[in-house]
Amino acid sequence: MKDQLQDFIHYMIVEKQLAKNTVAAYERDLKHYLLFLDKVEQLSSLNDVTRTHIVQFLNHLKEEGKSGKTIVRHIASIRSFHQFLLRDKAVEHDPSVHIETPKTEKKLPKVLSLEEVEALLAAPDPSTPLGKRDQAMLELLYATGIRVSELISLNIEDIHLMMGFVRCVGKGNKERIIPIGKTAITVLEDYLQTGRAQLISKKQASEALFLNHRGSRLTRQGFWKILKALARKSNIQKELTPHTLRHSFATHLLENGADLRAVQEMLGHADISTTQIYTHVTKTRMKDVYTKFHPRA
Repeated sequence: MKDQLQDFIHYMIVEKQLAKNTVAAYERDLKHYLLFLDKVEQLSSLNDVTRTHIVQFLNHLKEEGKSGKTIVRHIASIRSFHQFLLRDKAVEHDPSVHIETPKTEKKLPKVLSLEEVEALLAAPDPSTPLGKRDQAMLELLYATGIRVSELISLNIEDIHLMMGFVRCVGKGNKERIIPIGKTAITVLEDYLQTGRAQLISKKQASEALFLNHRGSRLTRQGFWKILKALARKSNIQKELTPHTLRHSFATHLLENGADLRAVQEMLGHADISTTQIYTHVTKTRMKDVYTKFHPRA
């Protein structure tokens, strides 16, 4: 069963060309699934898997306290895996065909107010190379709404400050061009001219735009630590995640009258329904403002 999983992972990387994080999530879910089939159901062949076995595994996830969103993701991974096995003629049937995907409650994304964004963007110390880097990263995130995985993957050649845009490769290796505002351009120029040069390692040259203190490409975990420290410094009480600035970017654009299709394009959403979640956020915020300030609310 392990060999078949590796074949599937290879298929996801080479043929489907899915992002590393997506492939890692599939692999993690399916290892959990195969371990259950082996240890609990004691199956030695994937051809012996039935719908009942899959339902038992999903019940096992519920007993472990997994969220509805996590269970839905596991179902998607299992379904894709069994479809691949059937196409590859490794099995004679697909037991996942009649597995229903439970509906999950869509949670509205948490966003920062304009005041909170200003406080966060002002938190880095621009008198140091690392401070210049942090300021440039935050400004670029809020200016473009790109994902953190896309941010840390950027190379020097992807930034075009004279033209005022960034070239970004997102999910499914889809490339998009996103405009950058004047403030972000100014901060990025400062980082490139006086900050990044001091972070570059003499031992190994890096084409990465954002570097860590060792001169290597900054990692997602590294950015997450930086963000948490800056959130504490700016005294933001809300739960802050690497996606918060992306959510704030989209919500603030729509609140100020931006076209939904344009926001979809900038975010790199394949389906506009994904972008529409932000219209619900703006309506919720409008209601909060009304309740707070209207004398008869």
